[in-house]
Amino acid sequence: MTLHQGNERIQSRQSTGDTVFDIIVIGGGVVGCAMARRFTLEGAHVALIEKAPDILDGASKANSAILHTGFDATPGSLELHCIREGYREYLDIYRALGLVHEKSGAHVVAWTDEEMDRLGQIRAQAHENGISDVAVIDRATLRKHEPNLSRHALGAVEVPGEGIIDPWSAPYVYLRQALANGAEVFLHREVTGGDFDGNAWRLHTTTGPVSGRLVVNCAGLFGDRVDHAVLGHSDFQITPRKGQFVVFDKAASKLVSSIILPVPSARTKGIVLFRTVFGNLAVGPTAEDQDSRTDASTKEEVLRTLIKDGIAKIPALEGMPVTATYAGLRPASEKKDYRIQVMAEKNWITVGGIRSTGLSGALGIARYVYGLYEKTGMTHTPLPDPALPKAAVLAEGAPRDWHAENHGEIVCHCELATRREIEAALSGPLAARSLAGLKRQTRVTMGRCQGFFCSARLAELTEGHFAVPMSEAIDDA
Repeated sequence: MTLHQGNERIQSRQSTGDTVFDIIVIGGGVVGCAMARRFTLEGAHVALIEKAPDILDGASKANSAILHTGFDATPGSLELHCIREGYREYLDIYRALGLVHEKSGAHVVAWTDEEMDRLGQIRAQAHENGISDVAVIDRATLRKHEPNLSRHALGAVEVPGEGIIDPWSAPYVYLRQALANGAEVFLHREVTGGDFDGNAWRLHTTTGPVSGRLVVNCAGLFGDRVDHAVLGHSDFQITPRKGQFVVFDKAASKLVSSIILPVPSARTKGIVLFRTVFGNLAVGPTAEDQDSRTDASTKEEVLRTLIKDGIAKIPALEGMPVTATYAGLRPASEKKDYRIQVMAEKNWITVGGIRSTGLSGALGIARYVYGLYEKTGMTHTPLPDPALPKAAVLAEGAPRDWHAENHGEIVCHCELATRREIEAALSGPLAARSLAGLKRQTRVTMGRCQGFFCSARLAELTEGHFAVPMSEAIDDA
């Protein structure tokens, strides 16, 4: 299988005044950011196109922030391969890039005799998937690990390797590393079509064309529509799956030390109780299929059910204040596995159907896709000494900017975000262009008061920076 490239070796060149990139990545979610990083590190000249003013504005903006081992993935699946590779690479690079990883471990808890009977199958599947340290523990051992769990818990599968990470700093630094090593990013540009001349693509966007030899479609919730718009067809269909979450006050995080997982169903991993690296305890997500690809609203009755479920599992949550609620959309498709397809005759690779494991699998997905690219005969020279930018430090237990003696003004007192952090997030090629984008880079307005005390000051500091001023915007983050 060989990609069409005319009579020329693949390389960057100038054509009629426009750069022709080696690779165009469509979509600035976690998978797109990891993809841009991988191809850049391998020596390709990469462009990333994102239709929103900020990256991570689609499926990647709301997730459970868990780094999965793949213990419960379908044996032999592409998803399992990518999760395991992504997990391994994250552990290899996170310190060098200033990222956070807390190896909290997880417990798949059985609440009924029927679920207890299934724990052995979960352990056997984990071992088949190469996660050999997974074990079944009894009620007494579980209570030693998690004394605040309800006494209705009967036992669990213990998964020591599961952990929690910062779900936004990671993809931001993936893309920053790509940019620091020669990639380019085009924000607020929606791909509307394209022409392929047998050698290169000229993608049509809402603000002008972008040309490249090969396109990798990582458009997430809109991946099938991008295929339709440019190729005229798609081999899969996205059915958005909404997941609603409740975030309890930071005092609740002391009630649990590990990730509390349910015995999963064939359709969903179920409702999870998990600490965040920002010091909260969250419960979710639900799994609600819907037609809308943008409706991330929450429903009071669903949130009340989540709170009730959390209290049933950890009784001490009764009366604990709720800091925030949110919902995310996952790009589910007709099949459970990832939908990665190479169309060599069109110089096109589609990366679709990355449901709920995109954060864990992103680095592995990028490696897998680059491997497919190499199999077509395309090669580059890997960068010998790539730049290593550092991620913004936002985790609760890490040394934050407010710890410094010269930290200056603290703007968001709930999350202790400084003016210096905010101004840094408002500059550079990935400068926040919306309050939602600024939240993901600094955590402003994400604490107990949800922006009640700092919004006026933020409106002053962000004046002239946002696509829509805070005074006019309706925040849907």
